[in-house]
Amino acid sequence: MKKIFFFLVSVTCLCISCNVIKRNSFSPSKNYSSSELTEDFTVLRDVLHANHPSLYWYSTKDSVDAYFSSTSASLKDSLTEQQFRNKVAWTISKIHCGHTTVRASKSFSDYYTKHKFPQFPLLLKVWEDSAVVINNLLNDSILKRGTIITALNGLTTKQVVDSISQFISTDGYSNNFKYQAISFNFPAYYKNTFGIDSQYAIKYIDSLGSENEVTVKNYTLKRDTAGIKEIPSEESKTKKQLRKLKLLAKRNLQIDSTLKTAYLSVNTFSEGKLVGFFNRSFKKIKNQEIKNVVLDLRLNTGGSVIACTRLSQFLVDKPFHVADTVAAFTRSFPYKENIKPWFIYWLSMHLSGKRYKSDNRIHFRYFEKHYFKPKKKNHFDGKIYLLTGGYTFSAATLVASNLKGQKNVTIVGEETGGGAYGNSAMHLTTIVLPNTGVRVTLPLFRMVLDASRPKNGRGIFPDVEVKPSSTAIKMGIDAKLEKVKELIRKNQD
Repeated sequence: MKKIFFFLVSVTCLCISCNVIKRNSFSPSKNYSSSELTEDFTVLRDVLHANHPSLYWYSTKDSVDAYFSSTSASLKDSLTEQQFRNKVAWTISKIHCGHTTVRASKSFSDYYTKHKFPQFPLLLKVWEDSAVVINNLLNDSILKRGTIITALNGLTTKQVVDSISQFISTDGYSNNFKYQAISFNFPAYYKNTFGIDSQYAIKYIDSLGSENEVTVKNYTLKRDTAGIKEIPSEESKTKKQLRKLKLLAKRNLQIDSTLKTAYLSVNTFSEGKLVGFFNRSFKKIKNQEIKNVVLDLRLNTGGSVIACTRLSQFLVDKPFHVADTVAAFTRSFPYKENIKPWFIYWLSMHLSGKRYKSDNRIHFRYFEKHYFKPKKKNHFDGKIYLLTGGYTFSAATLVASNLKGQKNVTIVGEETGGGAYGNSAMHLTTIVLPNTGVRVTLPLFRMVLDASRPKNGRGIFPDVEVKPSSTAIKMGIDAKLEKVKELIRKNQD
């Protein structure tokens, strides 16, 4: 028995050692041969042709095929994973599907999670041809919050934003999603597109309205006592308190008794015990005789269709269905060895979907034909103000779609990132390329939210548009929320 025990321990230790060595052996500078890259790209193209429901929805077949052929022909030399990934991302973006996104391999992601590297030192809010400083990691006294940036390393702001945008997928032509994504992590997107520099020449508008230039160094997050000091405050909280804080970050309700207004922030439909939260929130709203509900979906990139449907039921004034069409072209997976997971979705599509002769597609009839009625208990009938922005996406766009045009609803903010006509979503699998391990999200169903809307590739537009501004950023003002409060006060008067 002792010999068997020591043998098992030895084998276990050996396996652990091998895994550690394997993880530690990864290098982001590793080059993949032309043949390896070509094989990966061919696999990607074949999987998309076989299973993607909307490959030619917003782009013609000729143009998409031309983009793929061009990229394939360019794979003549060896490349690092990041160089290859950029080529893949550039090609995928031409499909104009926000749910078909490109991610790093698991090894690459793990490596960059554990190691710190130099980065661009400014956090920027960008939109169209504008960029404004949100935070300066170097604590520079010149480039303060609210400073307008006009150029970086000889490129105008528009050139920088356009260069980064070409690697980001979005629904149709709603670039607002791209601007929001870049704003959330400008240093990472800048590094991915332009690489790392030791210093950056930055042109900006000074306090007198003149354009000036300053050179700043890159920034590296250091593992020192400054970062350790924050840990005890977290450790001093109980697990229950930490769970509560995490839930509040995902969804929360605040009541302003003076304005008789409830502020309901829902930042995801993926998690957060939402159904119970919605029930409690609208019960509280009714008990306190609230007249206005401000629903904030600006940070909500989507999640569960059921969760967003439950929220809509408390607010809509008539029955609704999820979409006019929820359909897939196939439920077979000829390249299942490259799709993770494939069996769960294969099974689901066979159990819940049915092929119809009229269009030869597999339809998810429940979401097409079932009408969800407004909630009778604790339904809200007062004024509704819906805050939207570029990150209002996927399932969050379904809520905006359900409420758009309703008499007691005013949408305030910016165009949603999610398409107003429809998108490709529902079941999201992952394509894992065999050599580089690069991951590409693959949606399986095409959703037409409202067939009466134009298929122009744009999002849902607000009733009252409030765009970003350098002044609001400088003063730390939430301009969209302030606009809503202004509208509420006018209605009260």
